[in-house]
Amino acid sequence: MTARKIIIDTDPGQDDAVAILLALASPEELDVLGITAVAGNVPLPLTHKNARIVCELADKPDTLVFAGAEAPLTRKLVTAEHVHGKTGLDGPQMEDPVMPLQDTHAVVFIIETLRREPTGTVTLCPIGPLTNIAMAFQQAPDVVERVQEIVLMGGAYFEVGNITPTAEFNIYVDPEAAKIVFASGVPITVMPLDVTHKALTNRARVDAFRNMGTEVGTMVAEWTDFFERFDKEKYGSEGAPLHDPCVIAYLLKPELFSGRHVNIEVEIESALTLGMTVTDWWRVTDRPPNAMFMRDIDANGFFELLTERLARL
Repeated sequence: MTARKIIIDTDPGQDDAVAILLALASPEELDVLGITAVAGNVPLPLTHKNARIVCELADKPDTLVFAGAEAPLTRKLVTAEHVHGKTGLDGPQMEDPVMPLQDTHAVVFIIETLRREPTGTVTLCPIGPLTNIAMAFQQAPDVVERVQEIVLMGGAYFEVGNITPTAEFNIYVDPEAAKIVFASGVPITVMPLDVTHKALTNRARVDAFRNMGTEVGTMVAEWTDFFERFDKEKYGSEGAPLHDPCVIAYLLKPELFSGRHVNIEVEIESALTLGMTVTDWWRVTDRPPNAMFMRDIDANGFFELLTERLARL
């Protein structure tokens, strides 16, 4: 089987870090062409630094990491240190990375890669704000039709919002970018809060990471220990959702997820609902479907996959 070519666009974030580890632990299925950093959970200098920290943790220092947009297309950056800590990877003590940051801008890398690789062979995996992807589509409209698929973490409908009453963080940070991506015509699969809030850690699942007896297992357990505190207090839940690894898990085992192909529009004007992903789940409009909106996950299967793959590192 030929490994699927992917670009991970990310703003690490502890859950982003776990997603990157899951991808790098699965080289038979996933060929990570590069990791592109965007400002989101923390500012850009920290997101590209964190991406390199994670690559070194996985013992994959040859992974190409690129810095991208430092701010949304038209808005002031909103960050999430209140969830992820001031570094984005708060929890365990992490050494600064040694591996280099690539000189090429992330958006240029995305464009050049899509032009170089055969049409329909590169999947984009955005797990942060969609700024880099939208910029690539704006600057090089010819690459849009060359994308195999976009599998993204973002949005919500039945679970409403986590940064405002109606908006999920990744979409809210750059709703204009999200609107461009959802209107692009590229096949899109969405991992919204509706799915990720069903992928909750618990003591047994975190202990399974810790009990690996590896540096990766220990780091993932300690990252989870740190960011669980926010969600436990906010939602009264037993643990915290591992949002971003759902994207990579879908590429590895799509049968873990179920949803509907529906229309999703992104609100960019309303002060009350800015960044809302208005999802026509019940198909009450005549707007054509533009995304596969996932709603359910086999959580036990998801954590079994995650544990098995991370144990490889």
